[in-house]
Amino acid sequence: MTGRRPRSITGHVARKRFGQNFLVDRHYIDRIVAAIDPQLADNLVEIGPGLGALTVPLLQRVEQLTVIEIDRDLAARLVAEYPPARLTLHNSDALDFDFSSLGKDLRVLGNLPYNISSPLLFHLAQYDASLRDITVMLQKEVVERMVAAPATPAYGRLSVMLQARFRVERLFGVPAGAFRPAPKVDSAVTRLVPLHEDRPQILDEELFARVVTAAFGQRRKTLRNALKAFASEDQFERVGIAPGARGETLSVADFVRLANALA
Repeated sequence: MTGRRPRSITGHVARKRFGQNFLVDRHYIDRIVAAIDPQLADNLVEIGPGLGALTVPLLQRVEQLTVIEIDRDLAARLVAEYPPARLTLHNSDALDFDFSSLGKDLRVLGNLPYNISSPLLFHLAQYDASLRDITVMLQKEVVERMVAAPATPAYGRLSVMLQARFRVERLFGVPAGAFRPAPKVDSAVTRLVPLHEDRPQILDEELFARVVTAAFGQRRKTLRNALKAFASEDQFERVGIAPGARGETLSVADFVRLANALA
């Protein structure tokens, strides 16, 4: 299994509807594998293996790899090349996939399509109890939003919802030229590690999500106006939050405290 290189994109036309941009630069392939640092018995799950740029070096490091590929042609290539004992393939949409069916201590990775990156991260967040970590490549601007701190331009709904469940870290950037076809934007690799026992206690997850969404719906609105359907000025003041503040100034802990009080 050693010495193999990622396959050429020859013979497969990248499909826009699946957001296909194939990583081909060996330097960044090696950096991503090194960042994951897979161990022999790890329960690795790759989303969107494509032409195998990461799949090939990962299979050199682990006993067995699970992959989720929506493209039937690419799925067929992988099935033809690797025996089921080494590669378990699910020809499925990752947005609908039940990750709890793969067991515990999952290590999820992949070059995620830009067009579904945020919905897919929210989907994965539902399975945080089953995850050890997530190492994925996304559009650079999305990663900036994921790691953003309060009162910064990139801070928003994605920041709060993910940071309430994960420790999020930007690892390194990947230029557009590392892909074929090259996207119009740069990418970055990020790692999410579930907070598990350190995760804040949220009494009503649905209410928390609605409050966060409303707070960032119109960024220039004060909380008094953005959340008037949820809370009165007295309720804000009772939890130590100024009604005249904007959502972008609240920390994750502030949002948890507010939502719990409303619940």
